[in-house]
Amino acid sequence: MKLNSPLRRAAIVLAGSLIGLTGVAFVAAPASAHATEVSGSAKCDTATGTRIVTWTLTNDYDADATVSDLVTTPTPVEGLQTGLVIPQARDRQNGELVLTQKVPGDATKATVKFTSRWAVDGYTDEGNEGDVTLSGPCAPAETPCVTADKAAFHHEFGVTEEGSTATVKLDDGINLCEGEPVTLVSYFAPKPQFSVPQYAFDDDSGKITNENRSVTLNVDVPKCNTQVDLFFGDKDDIISEITENGDRYGDRKLGSSNGSGARSKGKPAWFNGGTNACQTPAVEAVSQCDGTVSLSLSNKGLTEKYAVDFTIKAGEFTKTVTVKDGKGETVVVPAGASKITVSAPGIEDVTYDWTPPADCALPSVIVENDCETVTVTVENPEGVTPATAKVTYGDKTESVTVAPGKTEKVSFKIGDAGYATVEFPGLNVEPIKATLGDADCDGGSDGGSGGGDNSDEPTLPVTGPVAGGIAGGAALLLIAGGVLFFLARRRRVTFTA
Repeated sequence: MKLNSPLRRAAIVLAGSLIGLTGVAFVAAPASAHATEVSGSAKCDTATGTRIVTWTLTNDYDADATVSDLVTTPTPVEGLQTGLVIPQARDRQNGELVLTQKVPGDATKATVKFTSRWAVDGYTDEGNEGDVTLSGPCAPAETPCVTADKAAFHHEFGVTEEGSTATVKLDDGINLCEGEPVTLVSYFAPKPQFSVPQYAFDDDSGKITNENRSVTLNVDVPKCNTQVDLFFGDKDDIISEITENGDRYGDRKLGSSNGSGARSKGKPAWFNGGTNACQTPAVEAVSQCDGTVSLSLSNKGLTEKYAVDFTIKAGEFTKTVTVKDGKGETVVVPAGASKITVSAPGIEDVTYDWTPPADCALPSVIVENDCETVTVTVENPEGVTPATAKVTYGDKTESVTVAPGKTEKVSFKIGDAGYATVEFPGLNVEPIKATLGDADCDGGSDGGSGGGDNSDEPTLPVTGPVAGGIAGGAALLLIAGGVLFFLARRRRVTFTA
């Protein structure tokens, strides 16, 4: 049966419309499938006490999606930032991006929110938001504490002229059951090497705990020989005076090869050194007229603790004197004891020879002429050294030693010489030249004899403290010459050196 033409045309149009609408629907359907999603999960890191949140971002479309308008709480997500690309879906598998976020252990919630956009067709998805509720405690696992004998440390230690500094640190991963005290102390020392006694100068202490895992200590050092020690212990453990048989820090000093000090790694934390003595000995020598030497010994140092032992040697004379700090002692070295040497720690040896003081009394000389014999008498005053007199008359010379407070005589057979010369080796005087003068050896009038200067010979030249006296004596002798002419034939004249 044939349909009429208008009806047939209407059916054809309707069928075409249905087919077109079906094609449009098929083509448009994939656009509505653009979507990205975000989801997360969390776990506690017991090593650090933080939560690790793992975020997964997916893309169900076969084109890359770009992230924008990003918001994360309470911390950033590592690697997630504006402009990041979520890869396209492939082989019916969504594109996927996995990122992590570290969140404090006490946080209660973590969120991620963003917008995704597909550049291929400009489609935008603003509904991307995910959150993770964080519940339950999250803290580091408790590390068992260790006792002091099992703790481990490391240290640094140094000493300069300005002072000493030490730093002690608790090793990582060590949990102390209780704090560990450590002390730095400096000392006065008698020598730059280890020696005793030592006296505490300055100290500094601290305590290492789990909260305060590092301690830095500083002390001053004396401006003289010193010892510095870094040891495990507090102020109550400081040895105020280190003596010969007293206490020691021993292997408590950090850096020791054994004992508690071996728990800390580093160079040996002790020091001995210095360039100056802590005491200042001094010696002053004064010659005395009697030949002795008076030694003034003094001691003034940086500490009141140190005495100084002075050793005095002079020939067979030896003596050791201990002088306390701030004190002085006097030692008299006997006359004739040879060169003196004084030794003491901290000074070079002091040497001294006796020399006659300028103000000592000098010997006197008496010259007698009895026409047969010339007699020279030398008198030495009290309180001086023995004097050696060298007496010359004519071509004859004799020497005599005169003790203090004593006299000695030298006689010569009278000859043609009109004067006698007396020298005093070792005394700071010039020789005495005494003229004898004329004597009446036939029983007649006496023309005078002895010490007057009645010839052309030089008269009694002297130097030193007696020069003025001799010159004055010569003048008096000139005046007395006329008077002595009438005196008895025996003359007696006295000269003083």
